[in-house]
Amino acid sequence: MEESFIFFPEARIDQTPRDVGLAFDDVYFTTSDGIRLNGWFVPSPGARLTLLWSHGNAGNISHRVENIKLLHEKVKINVFIFDYRGYGRSEGKVSEEGTYRDATAALRYLRSRNDIDPKRIVFFGRSLGAAVAADLAAREECLALILETPFVSIREMAKAAFPFLPIGPLLRTRYDIVEKIEKVHVPVLVLHGDRDEVVPYEQGKRVFEAAREPKEFYTIRGAHHNDTFLAGGENYFAALRSFIERVTARPPAS
Repeated sequence: MEESFIFFPEARIDQTPRDVGLAFDDVYFTTSDGIRLNGWFVPSPGARLTLLWSHGNAGNISHRVENIKLLHEKVKINVFIFDYRGYGRSEGKVSEEGTYRDATAALRYLRSRNDIDPKRIVFFGRSLGAAVAADLAAREECLALILETPFVSIREMAKAAFPFLPIGPLLRTRYDIVEKIEKVHVPVLVLHGDRDEVVPYEQGKRVFEAAREPKEFYTIRGAHHNDTFLAGGENYFAALRSFIERVTARPPAS
């Protein structure tokens, strides 16, 4: 029952990058516990960096196509986005531990490609995906970590959503981003809309405060939870470009 209140997967793929004029590889890969997952690799000619994208708790990768197109056009990076188990065409049933395994498998697949630099991968997580990306960055090497609309933990989200119901201590699902991000040793960018009606803006600030230096925080003016890349406009993409340019200029880890 708890998982049904946290995860909202959809199986149907509504569109693909091809529908908006983007070439892409429709790929399948397998997790350490034998679950077959689906993802899309969208190349950007001449890109020096690849974004490994962990999406939020609802829908599937097909609901991020417009966002992918704008990233491709305005930031000019390779994008690899994947569906967690139980989402889209990915097999299995979703769980917190499962999403961590899924991200690890996605990274392993990405590193196996011979058309990208495995030392120039940036982990990107949005909303629930921020917890998945932060966990991965705490365990695996990457060039940088970008978290958009992150929350402190599921327990803190329960307090915000149900302030008069003490359900937090009863929850098994943790997704504790603050705990994870304290273990991350690469540059971090946190972005959060100042009108976010789902994840309080203050939780994004708390995640930022827990991160190690070097770190940056960008307020997406006028943005709610699900329209950050639209409400943020060119300034939003400029903030992403600026951060990526700086981390790309850093020498990769040996």
